[in-house]
Amino acid sequence: MTLCCMGIGIAATRGIAIGEAHLLQRGSVDAAPRFIDKSDIPAEINRFRQAVSDARSQLFEVREKIPESTRSDIAAFIDAHMLMLDDTALVEVPINHIRERCCSAEWALKIQRDALVQVFEAMEDSYLRTRKDDVDHVVNQIHQALHSDEEMEQPDLRGKVILARDLTPADTILMRHLGIAAFVTETGGPMSHTAILARSLGIPAVVGVRHATRYMRNGERIIVDGDRGVVLVSTDETILAHYRRRIEAGQQHALELQRLVGEPAVTVDGTGVRLMANIELPEDIEATRSLAVDGVGLYRTEYIFMNRDHPPDEEEHYQAYLRVVEGLGGIPITIRTLDLGADKQLYGHLPGQDRSVCNPALGLRAIRLCLKEPGLFYPQLRAILRVAEHGPVRIMIPMLSNLWEVYQVKSMLEEARTSLADDGESIGAEVPVGGMIEVPAAALSADAFARELDFLSIGTNDLIQYTLAIDRVDDEINYLYDPVHPSVLRLIKMVIDAGNSHQVPVSMCGEMAGDPQLIPLLLGMGLREFSMQPGALLEAKKIIREVDSGELTTMVSDLMSRLDDSRTAAMLSQIANTANVDSAP
Repeated sequence: MTLCCMGIGIAATRGIAIGEAHLLQRGSVDAAPRFIDKSDIPAEINRFRQAVSDARSQLFEVREKIPESTRSDIAAFIDAHMLMLDDTALVEVPINHIRERCCSAEWALKIQRDALVQVFEAMEDSYLRTRKDDVDHVVNQIHQALHSDEEMEQPDLRGKVILARDLTPADTILMRHLGIAAFVTETGGPMSHTAILARSLGIPAVVGVRHATRYMRNGERIIVDGDRGVVLVSTDETILAHYRRRIEAGQQHALELQRLVGEPAVTVDGTGVRLMANIELPEDIEATRSLAVDGVGLYRTEYIFMNRDHPPDEEEHYQAYLRVVEGLGGIPITIRTLDLGADKQLYGHLPGQDRSVCNPALGLRAIRLCLKEPGLFYPQLRAILRVAEHGPVRIMIPMLSNLWEVYQVKSMLEEARTSLADDGESIGAEVPVGGMIEVPAAALSADAFARELDFLSIGTNDLIQYTLAIDRVDDEINYLYDPVHPSVLRLIKMVIDAGNSHQVPVSMCGEMAGDPQLIPLLLGMGLREFSMQPGALLEAKKIIREVDSGELTTMVSDLMSRLDDSRTAAMLSQIANTANVDSAP
């Protein structure tokens, strides 16, 4: 049988899987018009309300099934959908349709779904347009609940390769729980929710494979090559044997990585590198400690604000941070202050903005929101100062764009320290203050920020997005998301050089820091602190221990002088290959 490569997409998670295809039908609700008698309206409304309640319960059950070792922003995806189930637009408006039109719950739900999607599709902002997918995800959840009493045979998905146009966060988590081998989706980019979920859950996946569900059939044997972003069908025994050897090699590689726990991250020429973890929930602590990391380079605090009616008070902040600091047992931790906005919303508490005309990625978010709403920010600062008595803590400010913001934060910190002393509270020693460099303006002013801050951390996810003027979750333009674009590399190098010039530590906490292909490049640029999701740390350590930092510095210096040269791609490949990072058999 001849080899048939049915699709090339985007490698979301490294790894190989072989299994039978299972086509998962997902899409908008396909309900036919159905009208009811007026006397049946109360029962139909109750049926709809019960479906909404059941959908919420199902999402809660999914959330409870998230493994403790899983990256915790996955839970935020589920929380966002649970919050949508409290939204009047999805809950009350369909009830009005049932009452006023004497129609079925399914038809009322479809009418409202179509109206909402039409509004999103008319928006000029690409980020907001893509939020129509969230509407479909939640509407489908309600629709399934409306038919939950129907007899449906549940397929055995163990070892199967899931094919779908897209997967909801709930779908993806359930698939892992049910033991799927891999998944392939038609939509999604390198920074889409689906890709982030796949990496976090460790499921081999290829996303963005156009027309995959049209040309691949149920029961067909499929090979998912998550290393190279390729999906293969109709393969002969020679190809199968090749991929089986690669799977065995991958399993052996994982065992070898475990032996690196506790070993130093030092290059062959003796350059030490700090490897740190990105965490969010207290549940992440054990996974972090088990890897013997040098610290936590990014502790996200947004989860404390999510899925609640009122913002947390100081004591809630303090208790949450105390659990983490004590659980880490003396490992240094960098606490990022509130970074709500854009993809993380605090429902009901953001100052009034018309979200239909504002671009949330460029609006009132992160430190801008905190300085405008000190009632949200001040309790967090006091709690961080209090918890610093129990372990080594640093504060990191997100989305800085000018020095005025640094001065304001320092002033508020001093005020918080004074007020705590007046209250008789015990507080720790001076807490270092650093900033996330994720706005091009901040990168261009890195020298000034390095003079005012104790450390810098490069947030590449947003830095790339803002530099290249693209929405990193928009499938239509994800091909433009390029971490090695000359402008991005120049900005990164500028920040690293500014830190070195002022003897201020510089780390990187974006997805780029954990990319095996880019770690040698970043080392050659002078980066000596990396912070990434725990699952990527051992691979990063392996790469660091196999390269010569002096050799990389020379190679990268040559690259930076030729960024606009036609040989740039070849030079990047040569740098990546210094550690054999693409050495899958």
